[in-house]
Amino acid sequence: MHFEATLRSNIIAAAKDLNSNGVKFATFRKSFCNLDYWILTNKGGFQLRDSATPADGIGDIFSNGKKYGFECATAVIIILYKGVLDSLGADRFNQLFPNLYLYSWEYDSDLGLTTEEAPGASAQPGDVLYFKNPEVNPEKMEWQGENVIKLSDDLYFGHGIGIRSAEGIITSLNKHRVTGATEPAFLMDQFIYPAFDALSQHAPADMRPDCTNAGRPNPNAVRASIGARTYIRH
Repeated sequence: MHFEATLRSNIIAAAKDLNSNGVKFATFRKSFCNLDYWILTNKGGFQLRDSATPADGIGDIFSNGKKYGFECATAVIIILYKGVLDSLGADRFNQLFPNLYLYSWEYDSDLGLTTEEAPGASAQPGDVLYFKNPEVNPEKMEWQGENVIKLSDDLYFGHGIGIRSAEGIITSLNKHRVTGATEPAFLMDQFIYPAFDALSQHAPADMRPDCTNAGRPNPNAVRASIGARTYIRH
């Protein structure tokens, strides 16, 4: 099977697993984790312990979900890593991501993320999108938007909201607007996906793309190699 299709399928599966494994939504200030595998930083990020392998650290989030609470931006990063882990296998994953730090988009994600400026409707299942809530109640800034994984044509997973349609996510965000708000939440015209081609070079040969038809070229996309720092609104 083509690597991109495999990774997208595993990202979707990871999102569904995270939705049902007991993890909690928490702001960065109130984040928590299993301290057997992770060090909780003062920013609410998770730094992998030297005594744990990257594969075991990510795996524990999915097998011991009740020991974790984090924000939606962190959830998306965790889902992407789990998709890559399930696509490449533990040994290769451990080699590629030896110093995992889980926090948010403004930190190096090591996934070679690509931001594509295009209508959200053109995103594919497995892509990351963002619903923005422009008139959020300032006392509930955790609802200023929702990072989501697209699961199908009109179905998304957002940590803290669950699996819903676009309308369902917008309705949830609209409940947390400032009094007198007139502008509803909306899906932004951009989406993000990992560096499928670069990551595929570490996959079994039968999963690698044909070099004559590699990738998803787009002249408007902002690309980064694995290990590069990338940003997204949040």
